[in-house]
Amino acid sequence: MEIFTSWRTWDDAQPALQSEGSGAYGPMLPVLDRAAAAAVGWHGDQLRPTGVPYVEHLLEALEVQVRGAGVRDQDVLVATLLHDVVEDTDASLRDVEEEFGPGVAELVDWVTKPPAEEGGGRAAKRAAKTAYLRRLRSATREAILVKLADRVSNVQRLDQMPPDFQRRYYAETVTYVQPLAEGEPWFAAWYAGWATRFGHLR
Repeated sequence: MEIFTSWRTWDDAQPALQSEGSGAYGPMLPVLDRAAAAAVGWHGDQLRPTGVPYVEHLLEALEVQVRGAGVRDQDVLVATLLHDVVEDTDASLRDVEEEFGPGVAELVDWVTKPPAEEGGGRAAKRAAKTAYLRRLRSATREAILVKLADRVSNVQRLDQMPPDFQRRYYAETVTYVQPLAEGEPWFAAWYAGWATRFGHLR
């Protein structure tokens, strides 16, 4: 099971992007550079649950797309960098569309979890998330690629999270996210290996 943690900053990612894919990513660097800067600007000082800068998650997901799955769709790569800005920052879909176009905005919209009803408590929150994950079955292939890379970053070091979270997130991943990888050979193989690696959480 390959782990993707090499790109901790955009300065780490840029030279790697220039060398990957026989130069296929070189022409995309200007827009990816803008997307990375926008992501850093919108997310600001946010941290991941592990305490590291949030941008590391976005770069891990991008590394998954490029060095793992070999994705070369520019909108998918830009949306991968921006996939959490509407859900977790003050950015709106209109902001994303104005900066990066309707194609990227549509992908970000697909992977943005809608807010739970106010006052609904934990049960309402989980119900909203389950509905969102089920809706992804109808998503475009490009949106599914964004989600798959996002979740790879989130689960590749699942053992660093609290035990209760590990079990819940494992079950959620194998139930709702892993099936989305069908038809995507690299992602299907990665998730199969991951599910085996963390099989004790069943």
